[in-house]
Amino acid sequence: MFSIFSSSAAMYIDPAATTYIIQIGAAAVIAIGTFVGIYWSKVKRAFKKKEEEVEALDASEVNNLHDGEKDVITAADLMDDDN
Repeated sequence: MFSIFSSSAAMYIDPAATTYIIQIGAAAVIAIGTFVGIYWSKVKRAFKKKEEEVEALDASEVNNLHDGEKDVITAADLMDDDN
């Protein structure tokens, strides 16, 4: 009869240990998800067509695109308004 109680006592898991085990499991799931997400985006990027690089437009070029209306206000424009 004593051997039954000793074997069941050896199977006891403390609630704090259970919480720790849950945290380890959650960390593993998050780490695996992060790993898969990072490498999945790299795989997609490798197979994606290389898009053309677009040159940046100057402020005057942007303003010339729209019927003389100013879309881009530069520091020089603000300084001119003060005079």
